Amino acid sequence: MPLFTRLLVLLLLPALSHALLARDLDEVRQSGVLRHIGVPYAHFVTGSGDGLDVDLMKAFARHLGVRYEYVRSDWAHVISDLVGRKVKREKAGGVALLDPVPVRGDVIANGLTMLPWREKLVAFSEPTFPSGVWLIAPANSSLEPIRPGASRSRDIATVKSLLSGRKVLALKNTCLDPDLYDLASTGADIRLQPEGRKLNEMVPAILNGDAESTLLDVPDALIALERWPGRIKVIGPVSGEQTMAPAFRRDAPALRAEFQRFFNDLWNSGVYARWVKRYYPAVFDYFGEFFSRSR
Repeated sequence: MPLFTRLLVLLLLPALSHALLARDLDEVRQSGVLRHIGVPYAHFVTGSGDGLDVDLMKAFARHLGVRYEYVRSDWAHVISDLVGRKVKREKAGGVALLDPVPVRGDVIANGLTMLPWREKLVAFSEPTFPSGVWLIAPANSSLEPIRPGASRSRDIATVKSLLSGRKVLALKNTCLDPDLYDLASTGADIRLQPEGRKLNEMVPAILNGDAESTLLDVPDALIALERWPGRIKVIGPVSGEQTMAPAFRRDAPALRAEFQRFFNDLWNSGVYARWVKRYYPAVFDYFGEFFSRSR
């Protein structure tokens, strides 16, 4: 084979591999398997073969008439495992697509927050779960829960006004990324956790004295309040209302549309609400309105 041809093949191989592994609805059905990418997280993907999003994706696979396959990932690689490119977040909310990597699955579902930078890379379904980010502190902390005001934005400003000089745990490239909420401007002593740290390890860290407080998203906060009753408290919101949803590749619109039809039927039948109640019974006390909507 001529040298030029060999070089051309090497240059095109990553793109060809991506084209072969990136699939839409027809290819998923033809392959006979739905590959569910998931990071073990809260009660969405427990790591023990169940969880709200595991149940959801297993049901979607049955709906498609294909086998379900779980593909384990982590927060640093989950987007790349779907889109087939290394991803780098840039300043001012930008993102860059870098070197090609293998496409490992067809859909991400693990309580993935619909953040603006992620929406530039993937196609989310309609929201499936409510969320937000709260400031959590040990029960014996001098930080006191705020008194809710007239608006969410005012509550966020009140919480931020408490942070000057306070040690706050945060986790880059997740919904607990301090840059998303401009925490640097508060004067907080932000303690970034190692990339491999799990979100459910944030509360044990503050109970161990690693910091005075931590950012925590709603699903993990609800679990933590049940797991450590009387040992932690919610100071108040750091973010506006957020939502979570499964994420699909932008070049798989038919798979996303089929999931949306499936999910709307599941929602309107009341089955999905029963699943949510099994995994997150307390969420209805905080976000009952979210689940009362029809689809």
